[in-house]
Amino acid sequence: MYKIIKKDGSAKRAEFETVHGTIQTPVFMNVATVAAIKGGVSTEDLEEIDTQVVLANTYHLHLRPGDDVVYRMGGLHKFMSCNKPILTDSGGFQVFSLAKTRRIKEEGVYFHSHIDGHKLFMGPEESMRIQSHLGSTIAMAFDECPSAKAEHEYVQMSVDRTTRWLERCKKEMDRLNSLQYTVNPHQLLFGINQGAIFDDIRIEHAKRINDLNLDGYAVGGLAVGETHDEMYHVLETVVPYLPEDKPTYLMGVGTPANILEAVERGVDFFDCVYPSRNGRHGHLYTKRGHINILNARYELDDTPIEEGCQCPACRRYSKAYIRHLLKAGEMLGMRLCVLHNLYFYNHLMIEIRDAIEKGQYSQYKKKMIEGMMEFDSEEIRDSYNIARNWRKG
Repeated sequence: MYKIIKKDGSAKRAEFETVHGTIQTPVFMNVATVAAIKGGVSTEDLEEIDTQVVLANTYHLHLRPGDDVVYRMGGLHKFMSCNKPILTDSGGFQVFSLAKTRRIKEEGVYFHSHIDGHKLFMGPEESMRIQSHLGSTIAMAFDECPSAKAEHEYVQMSVDRTTRWLERCKKEMDRLNSLQYTVNPHQLLFGINQGAIFDDIRIEHAKRINDLNLDGYAVGGLAVGETHDEMYHVLETVVPYLPEDKPTYLMGVGTPANILEAVERGVDFFDCVYPSRNGRHGHLYTKRGHINILNARYELDDTPIEEGCQCPACRRYSKAYIRHLLKAGEMLGMRLCVLHNLYFYNHLMIEIRDAIEKGQYSQYKKKMIEGMMEFDSEEIRDSYNIARNWRKG
């Protein structure tokens, strides 16, 4: 199922076989929270920009349109016309981050919908049932994501409960996969390592979940308040205690530099909303760093976002035109920017895989990080909120 093709230090180049296709890793999963990427990007678009895996969210799809609707439509792949592997987040992070009031109990979490305030409950079994209805390729275990600044005592209590929840997730997933009318009886389950920034909790939790022999393992609870150095330290500490012969997923991270650093520390699955969210606001990624296309310097710039880039935006349009679209509040501007950023991330991963195969990852990482400093070291001015320019029609 998971085969390491080449290692370069701790960096892994691997293949992960799933019922919906083989994933080449390291991989960046494109985030389609509600079964769509914000910015008018279609499933067909994702195929054109070399997307390998799509990530959708259990919590949001449970609320709208409802996982029962997706189930009756034949599952998420059929519903959104996607022929790629899909990973569904468990909904745990959203429960803890979006719900204004919540009560955490051993059975699960009681909270209110962030949409209309109605009462909801989600526990390990409920999360697995929703994800089974969705029929995703990979389901994530339901967990609590404690703050990086939480006290040691609370984090330990939270992680112990997350471990018990994981055991319940595995049991329920096994049951659901055995049912006659399950959308995807080959659904895989990834467990999540938690522990904030406490080495002892992280290591012990990694050892405990390793014993469950899951299909993959994620490092969660990062990019929630800790520094980049603290995040890299957590990876250096915990990844050696996770099985090397299984995918290692860093949840919700991050910038191109974050990805380059994490790959060097043994991570090979990534997701983040940065490329789509930043794209919608005119912040674009290039090998020379990120640019704010709303800056006045691009008003008469007839060059593409990045010379040599083969994304749909760069193949045809100039910075000046795309800047005009964003200033005018035209949806096409957002769409082109999001497509460029996702293409950049997807092709960054292609280059990373190639560098590992050639045994040149360290040199490649150094060259990329130094190159991206050219624009990133400049002061970004003329910050602009695109949302203010939106008009109907």
